[in-house]
Amino acid sequence: MESRVYLPNGTEAQMAVYREPQIEEFRNPLIQALPPMVTKGDIIQKLMRMAPFNPNERGLDGHIRIHLLQRLFEIFTPLPINVQVWEMVNSLLIQSYIARNPFDKNYKHFVNQTGKEIIERKYNVNASLNFRSTACAGTLIGVSGMGKTTTVNRVLSQIPQVIIHNEYERQHFDQIQLVWMKLETPYNSSVKALCLQYFTNLDEILGTNNLKKLVSRNWSVDSMLPYIAQSSRNVSLGLLILDESQFLSKRGGSQLVDFLVSLINGGLSILLIGTPASYTLFESEFRIARRLTGSKEVLWNAMENDDTFRLFLDGIWRYQWLRSYVPLTDELVSMMFEETQGISDLVIKLYLYVQQYSIERGLEVITPDIIRRVAKENFRLMKPMIDALKTGNPYKIAQFDDLRMLDTKDRTSSSNPVPPVQKRAHAAKKETKQNNPTPVVEKPKRNVDYREGDLRRCYRIAKQEDVAPETILERDDFIDDMTFWTDGGKR
Repeated sequence: MESRVYLPNGTEAQMAVYREPQIEEFRNPLIQALPPMVTKGDIIQKLMRMAPFNPNERGLDGHIRIHLLQRLFEIFTPLPINVQVWEMVNSLLIQSYIARNPFDKNYKHFVNQTGKEIIERKYNVNASLNFRSTACAGTLIGVSGMGKTTTVNRVLSQIPQVIIHNEYERQHFDQIQLVWMKLETPYNSSVKALCLQYFTNLDEILGTNNLKKLVSRNWSVDSMLPYIAQSSRNVSLGLLILDESQFLSKRGGSQLVDFLVSLINGGLSILLIGTPASYTLFESEFRIARRLTGSKEVLWNAMENDDTFRLFLDGIWRYQWLRSYVPLTDELVSMMFEETQGISDLVIKLYLYVQQYSIERGLEVITPDIIRRVAKENFRLMKPMIDALKTGNPYKIAQFDDLRMLDTKDRTSSSNPVPPVQKRAHAAKKETKQNNPTPVVEKPKRNVDYREGDLRRCYRIAKQEDVAPETILERDDFIDDMTFWTDGGKR
């Protein structure tokens, strides 16, 4: 039976309950105290969130029913991609802790040694000290409005943030385990802003006063970074989630990337959440790309007009406060997709606006025409984006960084090895090019006869006479005599 306690600052924590590990590598108190691994069916049940609804509410007055429509934002219908996010988050947590067993002699030596170096101001965030990290970097990259952050928050709500340890296998083990922490990437990629945000959150969760110490000592960023690395180990932080990671591409983001890589090397898993704009950074930064290759990655595009979109609509359609229930037809599905292009946030908002429109005008019905009319009135600002998505033209869609479609099939950072035959073919092709270079054929120069008055003709004459182009332009009265200006306006 799991018991809950409260820290002095009011934070709710859970007393550790150790489960027999299903895999020997998981014989670690920090892993055994985590929620057990569950099946996909159980994941769906845990993620699902229903809104209160009573069919009798359809008989209430219109002005009351309009307020009930806000319940649509409480609904969470798990889709296959939400299950992927669950599995990624839990995998990142476990991978973070595998090499950080608090009873392992090598890890204890690593923690003690780094702590000593920090005190002596000799600590190097990139030094390994014979510690081999098992931590991973995960990415959740997708179109805005698809529910990336909402999904991660739903997953985190099923994982205790703070776990209290007292005794493990009859051994004294007094430890506070901070399982996860979520931060927002500073809009200007400021490392100092991220450091201050980290310590602020740490103090709010555990009731410590790290931020006050930092401010009173007026520490620089270089001084704070080692303390973040060490404090994350002291509180057994398992996963650091960084939302809005597209800001990493801003000026100064390189320093922040260096810092994140050093945290991963030190044993802390990191989850980066962002729009497609951040994907360019991950592909161009080898340090991040190397960590991401073979690690956890979820690419989240807008839904297509298929069974998944129908499943999403089915999850919200029963929440209908019109006088008479309007069943979901293929025609309505097609129109809802046409006006939202599969962006889940727009789907929910459009469904709310359509019901509100119908209730306010006494129509009490949902039709394709009403959907089209309501979308035109309420999605004016979104029209350029929606129109770009409707075309399916990647160049038009790419004008909007938040909407750019990600190729989930052909991955340049794929961990799949190149087959030997394909490698030999590439090598042979390269060798052939080197041994038989393509001859350079010099194109014949065009002899163009420029018309009288064409400035290009003046340039050609100047070249032939080996004089400055200005001389010819002045001679042909295209420009004034410049000596007038250089001599102070005297003729």
